[in-house]
Amino acid sequence: MAAPRETLSRKKLAMPKSKGEAKLPSRDEILAFISQNPGNAGKREISRHFGIKGSARIALKQMLKDLISEGLIAGSRKAMMRPGDLPSVFVATINQRSRDGEMIAQPVSWDNEFGPAPKILILPSKIRGKEKIPAGLGDRVLIKLADQDPGEEANRTARVIRRLDKQSGAIVGILRIDPETKAAHLEPVDRKQNEVDVNPLEMMDAADGDLVRAEVSKSGRFNTARAKIVERIGSMNSEKAVSEIALFSHNIPKDFPEAVLAESENAKPVTVGKREDWRDIPLLTIDPADAKDHDDAVFAEADDDPENVGGHVVYVAIADVAAYVRPGSAMDKEAVLRGNSVYFPDRVIPMLPEQISNNLCSLREKEDRPSMAVRMVFGSDGKKRSHTFHRIIMRSAAKLSYQQAQKAIEGVTDEKTEVLLEGVLKPLWAAYEVLKRGRNKRGPLELNIPERKIKLKDDGTVDRVIVPERLDAHKLIEEFMIQANVAAAETLEKKKTALLYRVHDASTPEKLKTLRDFLANLSIKLPHQGGLRASVFNNILETVKDTANETMVNEVVLRSQAQAEYHPENIGHFGLNLRRYAHFTSPIRRYADLIVHRALISACGFGDDGLPYGFEENLEAIAGEISAAERRAMLAERETIDRLIALWLCDRIGAEFAGRIAGVTKSGLFVRLNDTGADGFIPASTIGKDYYAYEESAHALVGRATGETFQLGDSVDVRLAEAAPFAGALRFEMLTKGKDRGDALGKIASPTRSKRSRRGDKPQGLRKSKSRKKR
Repeated sequence: MAAPRETLSRKKLAMPKSKGEAKLPSRDEILAFISQNPGNAGKREISRHFGIKGSARIALKQMLKDLISEGLIAGSRKAMMRPGDLPSVFVATINQRSRDGEMIAQPVSWDNEFGPAPKILILPSKIRGKEKIPAGLGDRVLIKLADQDPGEEANRTARVIRRLDKQSGAIVGILRIDPETKAAHLEPVDRKQNEVDVNPLEMMDAADGDLVRAEVSKSGRFNTARAKIVERIGSMNSEKAVSEIALFSHNIPKDFPEAVLAESENAKPVTVGKREDWRDIPLLTIDPADAKDHDDAVFAEADDDPENVGGHVVYVAIADVAAYVRPGSAMDKEAVLRGNSVYFPDRVIPMLPEQISNNLCSLREKEDRPSMAVRMVFGSDGKKRSHTFHRIIMRSAAKLSYQQAQKAIEGVTDEKTEVLLEGVLKPLWAAYEVLKRGRNKRGPLELNIPERKIKLKDDGTVDRVIVPERLDAHKLIEEFMIQANVAAAETLEKKKTALLYRVHDASTPEKLKTLRDFLANLSIKLPHQGGLRASVFNNILETVKDTANETMVNEVVLRSQAQAEYHPENIGHFGLNLRRYAHFTSPIRRYADLIVHRALISACGFGDDGLPYGFEENLEAIAGEISAAERRAMLAERETIDRLIALWLCDRIGAEFAGRIAGVTKSGLFVRLNDTGADGFIPASTIGKDYYAYEESAHALVGRATGETFQLGDSVDVRLAEAAPFAGALRFEMLTKGKDRGDALGKIASPTRSKRSRRGDKPQGLRKSKSRKKR
């Protein structure tokens, strides 16, 4: 790509100094002028610049025609440019960051005949007096070239004119071909999109049942929508087909670029060097039995300090990803694009290549590994007295599963845990008992919502759905990690180093009002004034514990909460009831944790691989990007589970199931099945023989004439009426008669005519509930 050139608008093109009719310029002079003003140089501008008048314009026209036919210039005679040049204004996609964290884009339309697509460094624009980039990674933007120096990593510079919506004509779906007529149509995986016919001349060799990506356009006399297949993703008969849908529909990167893989393969194991040697400390990894990477290890012992009787020292070691993934490297750029690892029932889409995540950084049993560690001292009251960070080499004494560690503590040891029980496992549990005292005093939000896990067969189909038991081993690791995260935030604040906090805001007044109205139906009061603490919600949850309303109230309290996110400004973590909190413990799978590691390296003087100079200016943009990536991953994971279960149940149309009403809207009821956790929808128009009104404060649908009531949390029996497996949606029919209004929880007002949902309304399509929010 040529060096930056001055770009002139059509209105400001230079006028010739000479008067009268000028000599016809040479071909090279015309090409040079067009090259300096790509997209802005038309016949009129060329004539003005060279002073061409009269009959000379005819010769100019012929010359331009010849240049176009020879392929030396492209475009119309009103806006010409040399092939391989960029116009002054064009659409681009922001797809990477520079080593300094600046945004880099590439044009959406580019002919590879002219080499790799140029890289455009995005310059900040002034927004409300501050210089900001009004777009993020993955965004499509309309940009205008600038004449500033692009540096070594880009070819040109530009500023964002505006951010564009994603392509509305794109669709991902299953190709269906009629075996007799050969007519083809696309069955969208997004239930909000309608089926569309496929142009038989633009099938890309896709076969019936293939997952494809297509572009939809309207044409013909009746403006009919037709799809053109632009990519064959793969057969839906493969065992990973369901998760493929989520990957493509949410634009989640699956395959690593060659440069990233090459970088990971060339990485060399880190040796002791200037690190502290902790290989004699019997640190353990305790993870799910099927875990492939191990990014945290723990150890604890009684404190021998006579001034801390009954206290404990807790050690938490975390994989030192920063030692292998340097700022601005190919792996680093790919990691920030991904934001986090994505976990599906059939596989994991890692943030980092397996050579890093499953090998060099994984804290494997009996193997030396570089780590970032924190040593924390707790008093007998569970309050942390002090902590220090260390950059170490460690050697995991053992790899245990949660169940294995729990059984050992309960007296059922195996060959591995027998030798660890007295010296390692029991001190861990003794320390946890101390930390529990501090947790209980802190009073974090204690929601009780069971998480279901899908077990698959070898062919990728559902075998069964289970609710894993919540063990003390899980709680121990969770509490140790929370304390390590708090220590990281405290250290960086003390060192006045920029960081990404994990923040969780308090509920909005609107959400609290909805919750307050609902609880009033149960004769439970929620205070109207003052800032609510997590303990207020915990008291409510304790009131309904072991009652028929427990699940319902937990669900409603969850929906009243804000969603946690990353941000460089601290507002605290409401759910955990902590003043400062940062993610430090999972850098293998979360980019936010890698940033915190680099910040600690810089703040504590642990090496030259910390945060690059000036990086704090980009923290807000990165926080927004990785928060969005987290939400994207959550939605993709939830949708994949929905699709797997819907696929599992699609041959059981007509079967009856027991469930519970998990959501109530004006349109109908969401029901969650007891045995699988599958969510399905019952349109209000199909319930009973009455007209049903939505009572928002009671989370109920109430019959206008009969008073028949269906309320959040009610146990019901349903029949499976329809399954759309690739959309992940189920539709049920209600078999259970609703409660009488008088028997419903609280006092439900009679429905008004304006709020009712009539049985004769248009039936609702398949729907499903929103995914849960994570801390």
